[in-house]
Amino acid sequence: MNQANHQLVRDFFAALSRGDLRDELFTEDVRFWTNTSGASEKAKYQAGVKLLQSLFPQGLHYGVDSLTAEEDRVAAEVHGRGKLESGEEYANTYVFTFRVRGGRIASVAEHCNSILVREKILPLLKAVMRM
Repeated sequence: MNQANHQLVRDFFAALSRGDLRDELFTEDVRFWTNTSGASEKAKYQAGVKLLQSLFPQGLHYGVDSLTAEEDRVAAEVHGRGKLESGEEYANTYVFTFRVRGGRIASVAEHCNSILVREKILPLLKAVMRM
């Protein structure tokens, strides 16, 4: 089961890098939490991922540095890198924790350096949302 959970989480990061988190990855009642925006439901998280990816012309790419799985839990140390539309480089480190149920992701908690998000991402998101 741990290998299956590892692969599910790797599939999540591949989809996150594409900005396309399909419903098939998740349970119907999946919940998301990030240290920059708190709790959200699936549709809001998916829309946020698409909006975030729109700020990176060549994409924001996530790379898995390590995975640890036990029972229904997976912890992932991850790095994210990309070039913003301004040409400025963005790089952040993350820890994601997942709960898996029935071969699908039931919860995601995302922790990152929120200072980088506040300084580099939020001003661009605010500008896009005013349009």
